[in-house]
Amino acid sequence: MALIALLAGGAFWYLQRHPGDSAQGPVLTPEAKAYVRNLQLNGVEMKAAENAIHQQVVEITGKITNSGDRHLKSVKITCIFYDPYTQVVLKERVEIVRARLGGLAPGETKPFRLPFDNLPESWNQAMPQLVIAEILFS
Repeated sequence: MALIALLAGGAFWYLQRHPGDSAQGPVLTPEAKAYVRNLQLNGVEMKAAENAIHQQVVEITGKITNSGDRHLKSVKITCIFYDPYTQVVLKERVEIVRARLGGLAPGETKPFRLPFDNLPESWNQAMPQLVIAEILFS
C-alpha cells in the first residue's frame, strides 16, 4: 500500500514539474516538421523596458521568412526561459504569424514582437530558446 502511495506521489510530482506537450497545444504534424526547414528567424533581439504601470517588460523582436512554396495561415513558437542552472522556469507558446494579418506567403518576410511581463525572478536574463511549435497551412 505504501508503495502505491509512493508511486502515485512520484507521478504527481513529475507531472507537475514536466507538463505534457498537450498542455501547450498540438505538436508539429509530419507535414509541418518537413516544412520547418523553410522557415528562418532572423534579426532576433531582446530588450527590456518599463511599461506604463512601472513593470519590467521583456520584448523579443525579429523577422520570420518563409522560403518554401506554401502559404502559411499561422505559425506558433514556444519560448523556453531558463534559470542560471539551465532548469526551465517558463514555457510560453505564442503566435508570430496570424491568419487575420494575412498569414505568410512564399518568399515573404514579416516582423514579429513578443512582449513578456510575467517572467519569473529566477530567469537567467538570457535569450530564451525559440522553437517552432505549430504550423497551419492555408
